[in-house]
Amino acid sequence: MKNLRWSRELTLVVLLLCLFGAASILEPKFVTMRAQTLLATHLWELALVAIPMLLIVITAGIDLSVGSIVALSAVSFGLMFERNVPPVVAVGLTVLVGTVLGSLNGWFVTKMKVHPLLVTLATLAAFRGMAEGISTARAISGYPDWLLNALQGPTPIVLFALVATGTHLVMTQTYFGRWVVAIGTEENVSRFSRIPVDRVKQWLYGFSGLVCGIAAVLLVARNNTAKADMATGLELEAITAVVLGGASIHGGKGRVTGLVLGLLLIHETREFVSWHWKQNELSLIVIGSLLILTVLLENIAERRKDRKPKVAITATENP
Repeated sequence: MKNLRWSRELTLVVLLLCLFGAASILEPKFVTMRAQTLLATHLWELALVAIPMLLIVITAGIDLSVGSIVALSAVSFGLMFERNVPPVVAVGLTVLVGTVLGSLNGWFVTKMKVHPLLVTLATLAAFRGMAEGISTARAISGYPDWLLNALQGPTPIVLFALVATGTHLVMTQTYFGRWVVAIGTEENVSRFSRIPVDRVKQWLYGFSGLVCGIAAVLLVARNNTAKADMATGLELEAITAVVLGGASIHGGKGRVTGLVLGLLLIHETREFVSWHWKQNELSLIVIGSLLILTVLLENIAERRKDRKPKVAITATENP
């Protein structure tokens, strides 16, 4: 398993180096520090949301509603600002809104025993529709400069570093991390082993909503506007990063280091496509192709693993 993880992460590093090599020839300005610093501002909301997505995928679950949770949380933040709620309070309430929405997904999954795909597919549409309804499909802007400045610059980087480092430590150093992997490997066995499966899942979906609330605030600050169509397609990019980073869609496998490399590859690919061909729509095609490619590669690897000859051990009787 260690060799498989290493080969996936090494492959991502090689792909990143190839991408930068091609970019240095086709678009030398793209690889400059100034350009990379400016383009990095587009990464952090996706990077944050992808971390809890990784944990959910490790448990053999999925959350298709993260983009809609971000949109509804962002609109809630904008409406609170319009009603003169103090900005700091509005930020806290926005994170709370995201946490409640994520916890609602977890409640349906754990208490109502509905498959995560069906639950989050339904809430993807429901939350986006609620965002459209309460905002009357209009953009809400005009936030104070001090708030926008406070939520930009190094703030997203620090938040991502804290969440990513904390998640890595939890997954590698605590019983909770072992429980997450065990649930994805074999849920029924985990239940018989007295692992609190439902409680773990509830915490993970709540954590996903909390991070979506944080991402919503950062996204509003970066765009100086809140509207219902924000973060469209965010779930596709997050899932692509998770799978590309080596997590198994069948559960039981995934690492934060692989996720970070997957995020970097997706981000740099998307930005280079938009930079060179000047078409944002083309980047969506590339991201979709990356997702299909990674799933196919995973299936091929699993089939080769199953085809390996197994050495039969037979008992022999001494004369």
